[in-house]
Amino acid sequence: MSLINELQELPEQGTAGVATVAAQDESRRSFVGVRLLRWATSHPDVALAVLVLVVVVLWAIVPSLFAGSPDAIDPASILKGPSAAHWFGTDNLGRDMVSRVIYGARESLIGSVIAISVGFLIGSAIGSIAGWFGGVAETLLMRAIDVLLAIPFFLLTVTIVVLLGFGTIHAALAVGLSTSAIFARLIRGEVLKVRASQYVEAAVSGGVGPWSILRRHVVPNSLAPALSLVTVQLGVAIIWLASLSFLGFGAQPPTPEWGLLVSEGRDYIAANDWWLVVFPALAIVFTVMATNRIGHYLAGRD
Repeated sequence: MSLINELQELPEQGTAGVATVAAQDESRRSFVGVRLLRWATSHPDVALAVLVLVVVVLWAIVPSLFAGSPDAIDPASILKGPSAAHWFGTDNLGRDMVSRVIYGARESLIGSVIAISVGFLIGSAIGSIAGWFGGVAETLLMRAIDVLLAIPFFLLTVTIVVLLGFGTIHAALAVGLSTSAIFARLIRGEVLKVRASQYVEAAVSGGVGPWSILRRHVVPNSLAPALSLVTVQLGVAIIWLASLSFLGFGAQPPTPEWGLLVSEGRDYIAANDWWLVVFPALAIVFTVMATNRIGHYLAGRD
Protein backbone atom coordinates (compact mmCIF):
# COMPACT_ATOMS: atom_id res chain seq x y z
CA MET A 1 0.00 0.00 0.00
CA SER A 2 1.39 3.41 -0.94
CA LEU A 3 1.99 6.22 1.50
CA ILE A 4 -0.82 8.27 -0.10
CA ASN A 5 -3.34 5.49 0.44
CA GLU A 6 -2.24 5.14 4.06
CA LEU A 7 -2.71 8.86 4.61
CA GLN A 8 -6.14 8.73 3.00
CA GLU A 9 -7.20 5.91 5.31
CA LEU A 10 -6.05 7.70 8.48
CA PRO A 11 -9.23 9.83 8.83
CA GLU A 12 -11.31 6.68 8.38
CA GLN A 13 -9.37 4.88 11.08
CA GLY A 14 -9.94 7.79 13.44
CA THR A 15 -8.61 7.77 16.97
CA ALA A 16 -8.33 3.99 16.97
CA GLY A 17 -5.57 4.12 14.34
CA VAL A 18 -3.69 6.84 16.20
CA ALA A 19 -3.96 4.87 19.42
CA THR A 20 -2.63 1.76 17.69
CA VAL A 21 0.40 3.63 16.33
CA ALA A 22 1.07 5.16 19.76
CA ALA A 23 0.77 1.75 21.40
CA GLN A 24 3.21 0.23 18.92
CA ASP A 25 5.69 3.05 19.49
CA GLU A 26 5.39 2.65 23.25
CA SER A 27 5.84 -1.11 22.92
CA ARG A 28 8.97 -0.57 20.84
CA ARG A 29 10.47 1.79 23.42
CA SER A 30 9.58 -0.64 26.18
CA PHE A 31 11.30 -3.46 24.30
CA VAL A 32 14.48 -1.41 23.91
CA GLY A 33 14.38 -0.51 27.59
CA VAL A 34 14.01 -4.17 28.57
CA ARG A 35 16.94 -5.11 26.34
CA LEU A 36 19.13 -2.42 27.91
CA LEU A 37 18.10 -3.49 31.40
CA ARG A 38 18.92 -7.12 30.64
CA TRP A 39 22.29 -6.14 29.20
CA ALA A 40 23.12 -3.97 32.23
CA THR A 41 22.07 -6.78 34.57
CA SER A 42 24.25 -9.33 32.80
CA HIS A 43 27.22 -6.91 32.50
CA PRO A 44 27.05 -4.75 35.64
CA ASP A 45 30.74 -3.86 35.57
CA VAL A 46 30.58 -2.67 31.95
CA ALA A 47 27.38 -0.73 32.67
CA LEU A 48 29.09 0.96 35.60
CA ALA A 49 32.10 1.79 33.41
CA VAL A 50 29.81 3.32 30.78
CA LEU A 51 28.06 5.37 33.48
CA VAL A 52 31.38 6.68 34.81
CA LEU A 53 32.55 7.62 31.32
CA VAL A 54 29.25 9.34 30.52
CA VAL A 55 29.53 11.43 33.70
CA VAL A 56 33.12 12.42 32.86
CA VAL A 57 32.10 13.35 29.31
CA LEU A 58 29.29 15.52 30.67
CA TRP A 59 31.78 17.15 33.03
CA ALA A 60 33.98 17.96 30.04
CA ILE A 61 31.16 19.26 27.83
CA VAL A 62 28.95 21.16 30.30
CA PRO A 63 30.89 21.53 33.58
CA SER A 64 28.82 24.56 34.58
CA LEU A 65 25.82 22.26 35.15
CA PHE A 66 27.68 20.46 37.93
CA ALA A 67 29.83 23.11 39.62
CA GLY A 68 30.57 26.80 39.91
CA SER A 69 33.66 28.65 38.75
CA PRO A 70 36.91 26.75 39.40
CA ASP A 71 38.80 30.02 39.89
CA ALA A 72 36.54 31.57 42.53
CA ILE A 73 38.75 32.47 45.51
CA ASP A 74 37.41 32.43 49.08
CA PRO A 75 40.03 33.68 51.61
CA ALA A 76 37.84 32.47 54.47
CA SER A 77 37.93 28.86 53.24
CA ILE A 78 41.63 28.26 52.61
CA LEU A 79 42.67 24.59 52.95
CA LYS A 80 39.39 23.42 54.40
CA GLY A 81 38.82 19.68 54.47
CA PRO A 82 35.89 17.88 52.83
CA SER A 83 32.58 19.09 54.23
CA ALA A 84 28.95 19.63 53.25
CA ALA A 85 29.90 23.04 51.81
CA HIS A 86 32.94 21.73 49.92
CA TRP A 87 32.70 18.01 49.25
CA PHE A 88 36.32 17.71 48.07
CA GLY A 89 37.67 20.45 50.33
CA THR A 90 39.40 23.64 49.19
CA ASP A 91 42.93 24.46 48.03
CA ASN A 92 45.52 26.97 49.25
CA LEU A 93 43.56 29.86 47.70
CA GLY A 94 40.16 28.76 48.97
CA ARG A 95 39.03 27.44 45.59
CA ASP A 96 36.48 24.63 45.66
CA MET A 97 38.13 21.32 44.69
CA VAL A 98 34.88 19.83 43.35
CA SER A 99 34.73 22.62 40.78
CA ARG A 100 38.39 22.24 39.89
CA VAL A 101 38.15 18.47 39.48
CA ILE A 102 35.00 18.75 37.34
CA TYR A 103 36.44 21.48 35.14
CA GLY A 104 39.69 19.52 35.01
CA ALA A 105 37.85 16.81 33.09
CA ARG A 106 37.63 19.19 30.12
CA GLU A 107 41.40 19.61 29.82
CA SER A 108 42.13 15.96 30.49
CA LEU A 109 39.48 14.46 28.23
CA ILE A 110 39.76 16.91 25.34
CA GLY A 111 43.54 16.56 25.36
CA SER A 112 43.21 12.77 25.35
CA VAL A 113 40.69 12.81 22.50
CA ILE A 114 43.05 15.00 20.45
CA ALA A 115 45.94 12.65 21.20
CA ILE A 116 44.01 9.52 20.21
CA SER A 117 42.61 11.19 17.08
CA VAL A 118 46.11 12.16 15.93
CA GLY A 119 47.53 8.73 16.72
CA PHE A 120 44.63 6.92 15.07
CA LEU A 121 44.66 8.98 11.85
CA ILE A 122 48.43 8.90 11.36
CA GLY A 123 48.75 5.26 12.41
CA SER A 124 45.84 4.17 10.20
CA ALA A 125 47.31 5.96 7.18
CA ILE A 126 50.76 4.43 7.68
CA GLY A 127 49.44 0.94 8.42
CA SER A 128 47.02 0.98 5.48
CA ILE A 129 49.63 2.08 2.95
CA ALA A 130 52.23 -0.35 4.27
CA GLY A 131 49.85 -3.31 4.36
CA TRP A 132 48.22 -2.67 0.98
CA PHE A 133 51.15 -1.71 -1.24
CA GLY A 134 53.88 -3.75 0.47
CA GLY A 135 57.35 -3.79 -1.05
CA VAL A 136 59.66 -0.84 -0.47
CA ALA A 137 56.88 1.33 0.99
CA GLU A 138 56.08 -1.28 3.63
CA THR A 139 59.75 -1.81 4.48
CA LEU A 140 60.50 1.89 4.94
CA LEU A 141 57.34 2.69 6.86
CA MET A 142 57.46 -0.29 9.20
CA ARG A 143 61.17 0.19 9.94
CA ALA A 144 60.34 3.76 10.95
CA ILE A 145 57.57 2.39 13.18
CA ASP A 146 60.01 -0.09 14.72
CA VAL A 147 62.37 2.78 15.55
CA LEU A 148 59.53 4.68 17.27
CA LEU A 149 58.55 1.59 19.26
CA ALA A 150 62.16 1.03 20.30
CA ILE A 151 62.35 4.46 21.94
CA PRO A 152 60.86 4.61 25.46
CA PHE A 153 57.40 6.12 25.13
CA PHE A 154 57.79 8.75 27.82
CA LEU A 155 61.21 9.86 26.55
CA LEU A 156 59.84 10.22 23.03
CA THR A 157 56.82 12.16 24.26
CA VAL A 158 58.84 14.55 26.39
CA THR A 159 61.24 15.16 23.49
CA ILE A 160 58.37 16.08 21.17
CA VAL A 161 56.81 18.36 23.82
CA VAL A 162 60.11 20.18 24.28
CA LEU A 163 60.33 20.71 20.52
CA LEU A 164 56.72 21.88 20.18
CA GLY A 165 56.43 23.82 23.44
CA PHE A 166 54.54 23.37 26.69
CA GLY A 167 50.76 23.29 26.96
CA THR A 168 47.85 20.87 26.75
CA ILE A 169 47.54 20.92 22.94
CA HIS A 170 51.25 20.37 22.38
CA ALA A 171 51.31 17.60 24.96
CA ALA A 172 48.31 15.98 23.25
CA LEU A 173 50.05 16.16 19.86
CA ALA A 174 53.16 14.60 21.37
CA VAL A 175 51.19 11.73 22.89
CA GLY A 176 49.31 11.26 19.61
CA LEU A 177 52.49 11.08 17.52
CA SER A 178 53.97 8.57 19.95
CA THR A 179 50.78 6.48 19.94
CA SER A 180 50.55 6.36 16.14
CA ALA A 181 53.10 3.54 16.00
CA ILE A 182 50.77 1.23 17.96
CA PHE A 183 47.85 1.89 15.62
CA ALA A 184 50.07 1.49 12.55
CA ARG A 185 51.15 -2.01 13.58
CA LEU A 186 47.57 -3.09 14.29
CA ILE A 187 46.07 -1.63 11.10
CA ARG A 188 48.81 -3.12 8.93
CA GLY A 189 48.05 -6.60 10.25
CA GLU A 190 44.34 -6.16 9.61
CA VAL A 191 44.94 -4.80 6.08
CA LEU A 192 47.04 -7.86 5.25
CA LYS A 193 44.10 -10.08 6.26
CA VAL A 194 41.54 -8.08 4.29
CA ARG A 195 43.80 -7.90 1.23
CA ALA A 196 43.71 -11.69 0.96
CA SER A 197 39.89 -11.84 1.08
CA GLN A 198 37.82 -12.90 -1.92
CA TYR A 199 35.87 -9.67 -2.39
CA VAL A 200 39.11 -7.67 -2.59
CA GLU A 201 40.54 -10.11 -5.12
CA ALA A 202 37.31 -9.79 -7.11
CA ALA A 203 37.62 -6.00 -7.11
CA VAL A 204 41.22 -6.23 -8.29
CA SER A 205 40.22 -8.63 -11.05
CA GLY A 206 37.43 -6.26 -12.07
CA GLY A 207 39.95 -3.51 -12.75
CA VAL A 208 39.12 -1.27 -9.79
CA GLY A 209 41.98 1.09 -8.94
CA PRO A 210 44.15 0.33 -5.88
CA TRP A 211 43.35 3.60 -4.09
CA SER A 212 39.64 3.07 -4.66
CA ILE A 213 39.81 -0.46 -3.25
CA LEU A 214 41.83 0.78 -0.29
CA ARG A 215 39.33 3.55 0.45
CA ARG A 216 36.09 1.64 -0.17
CA HIS A 217 36.88 -1.89 0.94
CA VAL A 218 40.17 -2.37 2.77
CA VAL A 219 40.23 0.49 5.26
CA PRO A 220 36.57 0.25 6.45
CA ASN A 221 36.93 -3.49 7.04
CA SER A 222 40.23 -3.09 8.87
CA LEU A 223 39.19 -0.52 11.44
CA ALA A 224 36.87 -2.63 13.62
CA PRO A 225 39.65 -4.10 15.84
CA ALA A 226 41.10 -0.61 16.24
CA LEU A 227 37.92 0.70 17.88
CA SER A 228 38.50 -1.28 21.06
CA LEU A 229 42.14 -0.16 21.04
CA VAL A 230 40.96 3.45 20.78
CA THR A 231 39.05 3.11 24.05
CA VAL A 232 41.99 1.50 25.85
CA GLN A 233 44.45 4.03 24.47
CA LEU A 234 42.15 6.83 25.60
CA GLY A 235 42.83 5.79 29.19
CA VAL A 236 46.56 5.54 28.45
CA ALA A 237 46.50 9.04 26.96
CA ILE A 238 44.80 10.40 30.09
CA ILE A 239 47.59 8.93 32.21
CA TRP A 240 50.37 10.29 30.00
CA LEU A 241 48.84 13.76 29.74
CA ALA A 242 48.38 13.85 33.50
CA SER A 243 52.02 12.77 33.90
CA LEU A 244 53.23 15.51 31.57
CA SER A 245 51.15 18.11 33.42
CA PHE A 246 52.44 16.78 36.74
CA LEU A 247 56.01 17.41 35.55
CA GLY A 248 55.15 20.85 34.15
CA PHE A 249 55.19 19.97 30.44
CA GLY A 250 51.42 19.95 29.91
CA ALA A 251 48.71 22.25 31.24
CA GLN A 252 49.99 25.35 33.00
CA PRO A 253 48.59 27.08 36.13
CA PRO A 254 45.94 28.22 36.86
CA THR A 255 44.29 25.78 34.41
CA PRO A 256 42.44 23.03 36.32
CA GLU A 257 43.81 19.76 34.94
CA TRP A 258 43.90 16.50 36.87
CA GLY A 259 47.65 15.92 36.64
CA LEU A 260 48.40 19.55 37.44
CA LEU A 261 46.01 19.45 40.42
CA VAL A 262 47.92 16.44 41.80
CA SER A 263 51.19 18.28 41.25
CA GLU A 264 49.95 21.41 43.05
CA GLY A 265 48.59 19.39 45.96
CA ARG A 266 51.68 17.26 46.62
CA ASP A 267 53.36 20.12 48.51
CA TYR A 268 50.59 20.01 51.11
CA ILE A 269 50.58 16.28 51.81
CA ALA A 270 53.04 16.75 54.69
CA ALA A 271 50.54 19.13 56.30
CA ASN A 272 47.88 16.38 56.10
CA ASP A 273 45.92 18.19 53.39
CA TRP A 274 45.44 14.88 51.61
CA TRP A 275 42.28 15.84 49.68
CA LEU A 276 44.28 18.07 47.31
CA VAL A 277 45.90 14.96 45.83
CA VAL A 278 43.44 12.15 46.50
CA PHE A 279 40.37 13.44 44.67
CA PRO A 280 42.09 14.46 41.39
CA ALA A 281 43.99 11.16 41.49
CA LEU A 282 40.74 9.21 42.00
CA ALA A 283 39.23 11.00 38.99
CA ILE A 284 42.15 9.75 36.88
CA VAL A 285 41.94 6.22 38.29
CA PHE A 286 38.20 5.77 37.84
CA THR A 287 38.20 7.23 34.32
CA VAL A 288 41.09 5.05 33.17
CA MET A 289 39.52 1.94 34.73
CA ALA A 290 36.24 2.72 32.94
CA THR A 291 37.88 3.17 29.53
CA ASN A 292 39.92 -0.01 29.97
CA ARG A 293 36.87 -2.07 30.93
CA ILE A 294 34.87 -0.77 27.96
CA GLY A 295 37.81 -1.42 25.65
CA HIS A 296 38.16 -5.00 26.85
CA TYR A 297 34.44 -5.54 26.41
CA LEU A 298 34.51 -4.20 22.84
CA ALA A 299 37.49 -6.44 22.07
CA GLY A 300 35.52 -9.49 23.15
CA ARG A 301 37.62 -10.13 26.27
CA ASP A 302 34.54 -9.96 28.48
